[in-house]
Amino acid sequence: QVCHGLRTPQLPIWLCSLSGRHSVLFGTDSRLLSDWKTERVFHLYFYNGQREQTKTAHLTIDTHSHPWEEDPCEDPSSPGKRRPPVEMAIRTKWAGATVSWNGTDPFF
Repeated sequence: QVCHGLRTPQLPIWLCSLSGRHSVLFGTDSRLLSDWKTERVFHLYFYNGQREQTKTAHLTIDTHSHPWEEDPCEDPSSPGKRRPPVEMAIRTKWAGATVSWNGTDPFF
């Protein structure tokens, strides 16, 4: 039998399989589970357990970003438009959100 705390987490957490690697995406604000207003700008943390990741990445998610601020002349297939898998996973829940890596190099 599964304990109640495991069925209903107190903090938002997602176990991910991105590009064949398992990782964890989690938040420390329990209001993300119950209050949609906290989904405007919030923080998530990403850890993939790989040797090249020396610390958990702190991500800032903005769900009310402005897609028209991106450079329209840039080719969508250019390296500048390539998005890390974790960003694409985040956008499956929050479509159009921008993800700031806060100084950490994105993981591809």
